Amino acid sequence: MNNDTDIQLSGPFSAKDSSGNTREISMIRIFDEGYGTIDVYVDMKHKMGDDPLPEDTILIHNITLHLQSLGYVGPDLLVGDVALQDDKLIVLEAPEAFNVFAESRGWKDLSSEFDEEDDDVDAVAPAATAQLDALMRKFKST
Repeated sequence: MNNDTDIQLSGPFSAKDSSGNTREISMIRIFDEGYGTIDVYVDMKHKMGDDPLPEDTILIHNITLHLQSLGYVGPDLLVGDVALQDDKLIVLEAPEAFNVFAESRGWKDLSSEFDEEDDDVDAVAPAATAQLDALMRKFKST
């Protein structure tokens, strides 16, 4: 964990997988900023070996339930990019509803800066349109 860029959402807890085995999770974390979709990093206490835990929907559901007990309101997290998974790391993709929870924990949505710039352009557009209309009337009258 890099304390400069990570936000720890949860410390250690246990969750059952689809085989009924209890899995020890060290922490759940996210990066402190991003564009839209949030990757949720689930650090496992032990190596997963050949167990397909990153795709285990029961385990993912139980991880989601744990996050919901911490204040997350929304649907289950989703299976993350296969290339991001590791021996002791499950990477899940958060649905859009997760952003509110992440923001309450200090996450910054960098895409909102683009939305603000678009709002500024929209605010100027009516004035520019009025100027263009006045100019067009002036040309028509001559």
